[in-house]
Amino acid sequence: MLVIFKRRFITGLRIIHAGIVSFLRNFSLAVAAVAVMVITLTIVLFSIITNATFGNTIAQITSKVDISVYLKDSVSVTQTTTLLNQLKALPNIKSVKYLNKNTVLKQYEAQNSSNQQLLNAISQTSNPLPPTILIKPYDLNKISNIKSFLSQPNVAILQSNLPSYSGQREIAINRITYATDILREVGVVAVIAFTIVCALIIFNTIQMTIFNRRDEIQIMRLLGASKSFIRGPFIVESVIYGIIAAVLSVGIINAAFVATSGALQASSLGLLDISYANDYFDNHFLGLLIVQLLIGILIGVTSAYIATRRYLKFKTK
Repeated sequence: MLVIFKRRFITGLRIIHAGIVSFLRNFSLAVAAVAVMVITLTIVLFSIITNATFGNTIAQITSKVDISVYLKDSVSVTQTTTLLNQLKALPNIKSVKYLNKNTVLKQYEAQNSSNQQLLNAISQTSNPLPPTILIKPYDLNKISNIKSFLSQPNVAILQSNLPSYSGQREIAINRITYATDILREVGVVAVIAFTIVCALIIFNTIQMTIFNRRDEIQIMRLLGASKSFIRGPFIVESVIYGIIAAVLSVGIINAAFVATSGALQASSLGLLDISYANDYFDNHFLGLLIVQLLIGILIGVTSAYIATRRYLKFKTK
């Protein structure tokens, strides 16, 4: 048993050595493969970070957006309590808060403290603002059940005006969620496209390497070399592509954050919160590096396996 393990260990070391030698020997071909893989992995990493950043931005926006339900002054305490309990029982409800007339008036005065004309106008009459229920949903795209409930005749009769989502706020919510979905879809498409291109380039690189070493491979097969021993160096070579590309992609993203936060002194770029993105990158550095390594190695190994299986004419067991 020990002899078999030792033999396999030595064979593994030889395969790794042969793969490193092959990488150095075909360095000019490897540059193109590594370059495209760096672009692919950089896009993947950027997509992961931007997705997390946009998710945080949407969460912050969502936390500030609510559905306002305006009640009639004649609604009793019992009716209000019943309505609040019914709303809390609905799915997709994060929180429900009731504001009486005095609280609503104080908020209005605070929000319009710079407009003295409005403050003077509202002070000359009795409080015209209605009691309000503030509803915060978990998902802004799934508020149809809330709309349906509020439009029921027995609930609508308690309201003095239409809920706030029927105005410009609903349009703003829809625009934010639509823009976020588009950005995520574009990121996924870009990752898939560059992954395919990267795999094809590695595939062609391994194919050219096999062609250049065809005589050597033929001699190895005649001498009885196993399939794994012949295929191994090409797999190792592709793994090296993935490792180098992963490290470089992480380095590029890190340099980009340093340049943006240092030289440009910027905290945001459009909807992208650079400050949060930088913190996310720092806090998840090890995890992101591992993900990059796994993706790079997976792309390389898969491409090399297909290339060797096809061009070395290995039979599938």
